[in-house]
Amino acid sequence: MGGLREMAVPFVAPGPSGVAIRSRLKHLTATDEEVLCLVGDDLGSLASRDLKARCAAGLDHDSEQWARRKQVLTGQSSSRWAGSITRASHDQWALARRGLLAHLHSLQAGVRTIAHRLSLPLGEKGTKHAPGGYRSRQEWFAKSRRLHALEDRLEAARADWQAGIVHVVRGGRRLLNGRHHLDTVWLTEEQWRTRWQAGRRFLQADGESGKRYGNETIRVAPDGEVSVKLPAPLAHLANAPHGRYVLAARVSFAHRGEQWADRITANRAVAYRIHEDVGRGRWYLTASWTIPPVQTIPLEVARGNGLVGVDTNADHLAAWRLDEHGNPVGEPLRFAYDLTGTASHRDAQVRHALIRLLHWAQRHGLAIAVEDLDFTTERTREKHGRRKKFRKLISGMPVARLRARLVSMAAELGIPVIAVDPAYTSKWGAQHWQKALTGKNRKTTRHDAAAVVIGRRALGHPIRRRTAPPPAHRSDEQGHRTVQAGSVVPGREGNRPRIPGPRTRSVSPDAERTRSTRASKTVRGARSDQAWVQDPLLLTE
Repeated sequence: MGGLREMAVPFVAPGPSGVAIRSRLKHLTATDEEVLCLVGDDLGSLASRDLKARCAAGLDHDSEQWARRKQVLTGQSSSRWAGSITRASHDQWALARRGLLAHLHSLQAGVRTIAHRLSLPLGEKGTKHAPGGYRSRQEWFAKSRRLHALEDRLEAARADWQAGIVHVVRGGRRLLNGRHHLDTVWLTEEQWRTRWQAGRRFLQADGESGKRYGNETIRVAPDGEVSVKLPAPLAHLANAPHGRYVLAARVSFAHRGEQWADRITANRAVAYRIHEDVGRGRWYLTASWTIPPVQTIPLEVARGNGLVGVDTNADHLAAWRLDEHGNPVGEPLRFAYDLTGTASHRDAQVRHALIRLLHWAQRHGLAIAVEDLDFTTERTREKHGRRKKFRKLISGMPVARLRARLVSMAAELGIPVIAVDPAYTSKWGAQHWQKALTGKNRKTTRHDAAAVVIGRRALGHPIRRRTAPPPAHRSDEQGHRTVQAGSVVPGREGNRPRIPGPRTRSVSPDAERTRSTRASKTVRGARSDQAWVQDPLLLTE
């Protein structure tokens, strides 16, 4: 087993730490939409200035600067709006900081790979762990130019990281770059301007435990009434006491509505966000709150009755049920999804495939074993070179979104999820299980075999179907040779069943036997209840 990396220990994935539900704000009047736009634009300008101040502070930011920023915003809006804005700015700076670190690691990996390949002779073949040299002199020259470009980017990114500089665009960098390519994004300048303004609005408020209905800034009553605390410059637009504006729309949550109602009735904190979908011309309200961490069950309990091994692929989930001994049970199943089209369509496809998988596992009372995948460092063209199709395949696999949705949806159904090391699952599945599970009426694919390997790894069993025989001889002197049954399974290596009656005429029927024998399959050795009689010889002349 030389050259193989050490496998990580399987673990039960922890449950989600928060909940977010969304509902549409229907029957809004023109005045309501105008007020929401004015409030969002005013708070959005404050959020932009605060984010600029937070980015300028860099690594020298501390709690005193945070308090001063909040004090400046309080006079222009309110104390609660100021708290939400400063918190959002800090979270956005931290997210950009993590993105810069990931970009830095990607550049370092690209520089190492290109430098290694440039040092090798042209046409030299690579190994399993390192790529070979470039194919031609022209490709070598092009990659040498790219190496200099990546080194310049790496130097700039490293300088930004050390200085604490981040680059953030409120509204999204993709939308900003679309302004210069309107013909490519199929938008007019007016349409782009509408989307840009909607993306830069700020209409979100943090929850407060102990306050009325869990939020004083954006309040949603149990009957669905939505009211917004107006900032100081727009207090003249209020249509309710205490500077509040009540919307004509009534909101109701079809999903987790009872949980939401229980929280606001008990005045527990609930955060809200109001945003506009410009493409559809609709307004939505999102409610979110944190939940205590779910106590995960022990690993031994999760895999006590067997589980379902799931292999994640670009267009389907391959699943196979395994018993507690690691043996495949029944037939493999596939849950397909289509990842083409819009983001909402892809998200719906993933959710539909996962809910079918979870319902199947719930019917049998089984846990689910999945790979702990992370393709953040596997998508660079420097690692896979000309394999554009393979790079596109890896980039199209929604591993992060699928894992997060699976854990969240499984927690609601009470199904434990076991994460295993993904190393060598497809390779060893094809080597040890694909041919063995293929028959006349069943075509086992590489992905189905990988699902079996994932399940066996989660159960703690070796991947191979049988271990090697003892080195001395094939008796049971040195222990059990197979891993198909546990050591406490009755009859796994017991004596063959005792069949009454003698095997030969020299042994009486009631004789004690230390090892029972089976009935003979030959005519000569077959037992008979009749007495054996020797016929007389015929004397003929």
